[in-house]
Amino acid sequence: MNNIYIIPIFIPHLGCPHKCVFCNQDEITGFKSKIDEEYVDNTIKQYLKTIPNESHIEVSFYGGSFTGIPLEKQKKFLSIAQKYIKSGEIDAIRLSTRPDYIDEAILDNLKKYGVSIIELGVQSMDKEVLLKSLRGHTDEDVRKASRLIKQYGFTLGLQMMIGLPGDNRQKSLKTADEIISLQPEFVRIYPTLVVKGTYLEKMYRNDVYEPIGLETAVELSKTLYIKFKKNDIDVIRIGLQATDVINVNRDVVAGPFHPAFGQLVKSSIVKDILDSIFHNNSIKNGSVDVYTNPRSASIIIGQKRKNKIYLEKKYDIEIKLIQMADIPEDNVYIGFNGQLYKDSIENYINKATI
Repeated sequence: MNNIYIIPIFIPHLGCPHKCVFCNQDEITGFKSKIDEEYVDNTIKQYLKTIPNESHIEVSFYGGSFTGIPLEKQKKFLSIAQKYIKSGEIDAIRLSTRPDYIDEAILDNLKKYGVSIIELGVQSMDKEVLLKSLRGHTDEDVRKASRLIKQYGFTLGLQMMIGLPGDNRQKSLKTADEIISLQPEFVRIYPTLVVKGTYLEKMYRNDVYEPIGLETAVELSKTLYIKFKKNDIDVIRIGLQATDVINVNRDVVAGPFHPAFGQLVKSSIVKDILDSIFHNNSIKNGSVDVYTNPRSASIIIGQKRKNKIYLEKKYDIEIKLIQMADIPEDNVYIGFNGQLYKDSIENYINKATI
């Protein structure tokens, strides 16, 4: 769907008595104010002034465990959002919560107020990782909540993290397989960051925890992305969004942070595509034209021209990037010695044997 606009309502730590090792919601969201009904109403009004007509608009309660908030406060917040659904000014209400804060009574209430999308913070399906991360819920809680949400007809989204305490590549891939079996409509992938004010920061400074490196996180996220896409599960975000505080030299102490992490993952896929085309068609020792949509140019070249430098050195070639608006996004055409070779991220994923 084109022109989707999200009106974010941040509720940091409201309704969540747990303190996961990685969590400092005030810092992660960059939002320290407490919210009330007036704040919710004013936020929606202000966003609506800036959103173009004919857009699909969703109010989203982010940041905490919404269904852990006292029921009366949930109702007050939801009734405000529902008012805008009834007036036709917004199209959907979505929220994020914990797997252990879902049951029939909770879902009955959410249905009543017009909620249509529920995201669960799964993080991992490995028992040891959940325990070491102080998540406070089990893998079975995730299965039970996911099944229930789908039975009620909600759109289900699941969030996972890589690089948590006790985690490794094999466990992350197993978590992805378990998530796929639950058939969510979409997922988010978040590499674990060490943020100021978290227990994970203490673990890191005491040499009890070591975050994964950026390159490792990109490669693992790429594999997870391909897994989900091959199973028709949309990946709506890879990497934590940069804010004024979530950034290098601010509140990110350590970990695989990059302001364009998702772009790094896509760029790594494109590098594999180009490498395969060049290798399989003996493209070397000459000038190569690479045609792409302008919107895809940056992922073709790579961050700091990484892909271009790698390919030119490996195949002793000179790459000339030609941007053409009529080429579909995420497609790449290669011109060499009068021949034209084509591939795309979608085709690459379909052929992948992960």
